[in-house]
Amino acid sequence: MHMFWDILVLLLYFAVILTIGLSQRSKSVSVEGFTLGDRQTPWWAVVASIIAAEISAATFLGAPGEGFEKRNWTYVQLAIGTILARIFVSAVFIPVYYKHGVISIYEFLQTRFGPVTRKAASITFMITRVLAMGTRLYVSAIIVVLAFEMLSERSAAPMEKFWLFTVALVLVTLLTAVYTSIGGIRAVIWTDFIQVGVLVAAVGFAIVFLLGKIDGGWTAIVGHIQAPAFFDWGAPNGHLDFTYILTNEYTMWAAFVASTFVTMATHGIDQDTVQRMLTAKNRRQSAFATVMSGIVDVPIVSAFVFIGLLLSLYYQQNPDAAMPHEDSREVFPYFILHVMPAGLRGLVTAGILATAMGSLSTALNALSTSFARDFIFPKMSPDSGDASKMRVLHWSTLMFAVCIIGVGVTTAWYVTWHPETRIIPLVLGILGYTFGSILGIFLVAMFTKSRGNDLGNVLAMTGGFIAVLFFSVKEVQAVFGIAKPFIIAFPWRITLGTLTTVAFALCFTTTENRQAAIRDFKEVN
Repeated sequence: MHMFWDILVLLLYFAVILTIGLSQRSKSVSVEGFTLGDRQTPWWAVVASIIAAEISAATFLGAPGEGFEKRNWTYVQLAIGTILARIFVSAVFIPVYYKHGVISIYEFLQTRFGPVTRKAASITFMITRVLAMGTRLYVSAIIVVLAFEMLSERSAAPMEKFWLFTVALVLVTLLTAVYTSIGGIRAVIWTDFIQVGVLVAAVGFAIVFLLGKIDGGWTAIVGHIQAPAFFDWGAPNGHLDFTYILTNEYTMWAAFVASTFVTMATHGIDQDTVQRMLTAKNRRQSAFATVMSGIVDVPIVSAFVFIGLLLSLYYQQNPDAAMPHEDSREVFPYFILHVMPAGLRGLVTAGILATAMGSLSTALNALSTSFARDFIFPKMSPDSGDASKMRVLHWSTLMFAVCIIGVGVTTAWYVTWHPETRIIPLVLGILGYTFGSILGIFLVAMFTKSRGNDLGNVLAMTGGFIAVLFFSVKEVQAVFGIAKPFIIAFPWRITLGTLTTVAFALCFTTTENRQAAIRDFKEVN
């Protein structure tokens, strides 16, 4: 009976989400309605949806893990670059997308370069997003394993953990796929709005509850913070150390430069996030929502890190031999299950599920949109109506749900046997291998008129990927006989990939026919 209120809260949460998601079915019977909500979403709902995309379960558990390990807010300084990048995206990317009337943003690349570039970028996005989403999804299942251990009063064996992870992520994915495939982007947006409310409530109550458990109040908390509290300028020995800067994740250089490139990629050329922005009524509201989401994101992420810092102090004051010591990701869910009271425990658990389902729903919608628009619709008969195209979108959504489940299960298997793996570098690191290549091509497309072509762009994207792979994997450097490998930190991967791709792409000239087509498009519009 001690979990009755938790189960009741969770059932109520699932009932509300499903009801809202399925209620959007009648408004999502056309391609425009399913993918962009007929561009009728108010800006404040777009803000909530963008935040839901960013605050995944990896952040819900990974950010407290960073606060627990580092006992400071150096992770949050990356927000500086995210705000700068959103301003850039709002001024440069969004106007272009609205002007060209794209649904899949990779359609713009076909207008600028040709069909090969469009398909190469779209395929790269789909593969990367499935891999990243699968690893994120695994994180939400951590609390299921800890709940099992609490109820059974014993530690779960590795194979038990794996099967618990698998069952949990399959159920969450299928449930999300149902309302996403039926309700389209409207279901995504409005369920995101509810999920962000649940998330904020969960974080707020968790902080208040933790503060009440700390002996010594603010004096103890301030004394527990480890320097540097907020900003690391990359000068550990009193002078700038660029090797230190490029190999450490959270420095001010990473905040101003690397984080800016990361966010330009995630909010400028990632169909997952951009599709939410394009649901706004016009480009001004879309731009405003994009910048506002970055401002709102800072206190939310700071709160997550603060939870980790408080947990570090709490368990210093109240040692618990049973607490997970190998994996900082598990500390917050362990605290939720073993210390929080009934009801509040259910609310915070719902917050974890909300972050997982929020990021998953839009990923499914974006993946199905890109797949259908970039590969299937162009091959369909011109007479094909919305009914035929909607069937493609529905089945594509379910297909990608299965793919994400496959990646999630694989991740669960790996992390079960490698519990020391840090989840935020894992998730963001996957994006880092390929998103720099896509961003580089978009930058060439938007800032030049005569550089880049289909063949050159594919070579440039490949070069960007190889450069990131070489400086990110020590085993690759070892193949070339490098005894002391130089490995860049994960926030710098997209910067390296972008600059390498741009350098290669600028070496190729846009064909005269393509330049003429671009001029004609501008004259018509």
